[in-house]
Amino acid sequence: MQDIVLFEERATASGHRLGIATLNVGKTLNALTLDMIRLLQQRLSAWEADPGLVAVVLRGAGDKAFCAGGDVRSLRRALLDDSRTPNPDAVAFFSEEYRLDYHLHRYRKPLIVWGGGIVMGGGLGLMAGASHRVATPSTRIAMPEITIGLYPDVAGSWFLPRMPARLGLFLGLTGAPLNAHDALLCNLADHMLAEDGQEALLRELERADWSRPAVRHHGMVSALLSALAASHHEPMPDANCARNLLTVQRLMSLGSLDAVAAALAGTAFEDPWLAAAARSFAQGCPTSAAATWEIFRRARHLSLAEALRMELALSVNFCARPDFREGVRALLVDKDRAPHWHYPTLAAIPDGWVESHFISPWPATEHPLADLK
Repeated sequence: MQDIVLFEERATASGHRLGIATLNVGKTLNALTLDMIRLLQQRLSAWEADPGLVAVVLRGAGDKAFCAGGDVRSLRRALLDDSRTPNPDAVAFFSEEYRLDYHLHRYRKPLIVWGGGIVMGGGLGLMAGASHRVATPSTRIAMPEITIGLYPDVAGSWFLPRMPARLGLFLGLTGAPLNAHDALLCNLADHMLAEDGQEALLRELERADWSRPAVRHHGMVSALLSALAASHHEPMPDANCARNLLTVQRLMSLGSLDAVAAALAGTAFEDPWLAAAARSFAQGCPTSAAATWEIFRRARHLSLAEALRMELALSVNFCARPDFREGVRALLVDKDRAPHWHYPTLAAIPDGWVESHFISPWPATEHPLADLK
């Protein structure tokens, strides 16, 4: 059986070791399964506690994707086979995925994610939490959950609101993609390196002087990455978000989701990025849009731990409703791209429907993420 996550250690010139974790399911664009999440959590915890292990590189196998998200097709099958609420498979998958995301955000050693190719959904959850995030010319980042009847999770409720000019809300509502230049401006990447620069990065990490005090290791890695980026002379792609930032800010500041929806539907956007985003919103799940709008209202002052607890309740509740199963069917199973949403328009959503998605199935003390601080 293929190893779904590969782990490797390399010696450094200073007598220390680097840890390298490779998501290794190229046929699914390295989509995360629960087994992969558990393997990562176990090894990253061991490496963090190992005084001889000084830094970690997390990457994906192949050149198409770092990670295209969670394995939602398998999750959908589990939901169809077991009608319990909350579904135990959904609770296990999302609670352990969010616990891993939380761990990455708080990881004590330099954690470098090589975010080449597709980085979507759960893949962005991994990348967003790393201390050093590398994009390449092929990077394509998105939170496209509205297309499958979900919402931007994996701590999206925490990092998307921290983007400038309400851009995170726009990305969550439309699933609009970002390139490497966009990612740098939106604080989803820290450096852009050449597509073939991964081995050069590893060589520099192996040569680095890790005998310096650990408090200096993060800065040392930043300097190393900056030097490699400076030696990469390929021009950056045009930044879609910079070109359209003022338009996005105006759209997302109209005061209500209904007004935003009307503006997206009623504007003939000349910019192809905006036009594609408007189409994606129009075809997306209305309940997902309404929940995303409400998330941004509620999450403004939440800590990372509080945001993830809110997301876990949302995710298991979305799994208990029909839109997630239908969205995955239409996009990834039957691939007819013709989902039949439970409420086909925003106007059809009844009072209390969106609110019901936020109600936790557990008392506060029994929440699976209650111990996160």
